[in-house]
Amino acid sequence: MTPPRARTWGRRGHTPVIRVRGRSRRRTSVAALCCYKPGEPARLIYRPRAHLLLKGARKSFSWKDYRDLLVRAHIQLGGPIVVVWDNLNTHLAAGLKRCEVEHDWLTTVRLPPYAPDLNPVETFWSLVRRAMANTAFDTPDDLDRVLRRELRKIQLRPRLIDACLTSTGLAINPLTPP
Repeated sequence: MTPPRARTWGRRGHTPVIRVRGRSRRRTSVAALCCYKPGEPARLIYRPRAHLLLKGARKSFSWKDYRDLLVRAHIQLGGPIVVVWDNLNTHLAAGLKRCEVEHDWLTTVRLPPYAPDLNPVETFWSLVRRAMANTAFDTPDDLDRVLRRELRKIQLRPRLIDACLTSTGLAINPLTPP
C-alpha cells in the first residue's frame, strides 16, 4: 500500500504532501510471463495473489504457485514452453526443478546471476509501476483493481509486449531443421 513516487509538477521548493493511511495487513504479488512465438502476437499471462501479512505467513509466491502458472500457460498456449528464469531463489527451488524433469513440454534456461537488462519482464514491470506512480490507494481492493486494469491494458497491446523483448536486445530465432 506504500505508494511509489515519481516526478511532480509542483512549484519549485514546495514539496507536495499526500497523506497516506497506515500500513495494510495485505500484500499483493503478481507473477507474469511474457510469451513470444514467431509469427504470432506476443501474449502476457499473469496471476495476481493477495497475501495476508500474518505472523509466519508467506509473503510472496511459492514454487507451487509458479508451477501452477506454468501449467496454466501450457494449457493456454497449447504447446511446449521454454521459460527463461532469472535467479530468484524461488525459481531455483528443488520442486520447480523436479517439475521440469517430470514434464517434457517444459524447458528452463537461466539468466546470468544479475542481468535485469536481459529480462523482458523487468521492462514490463517498469511500465506497470510508471502507470501507478504518485497514486495513493484507499484500500487494498482499490490497489488490486488498478493493478488488474493496468495489466489488462498491456495484455491487449501485443506490440508493447514485443517492445519489452526488443528493449533487452535479444531476439527469438526459430529453430530450423537440419
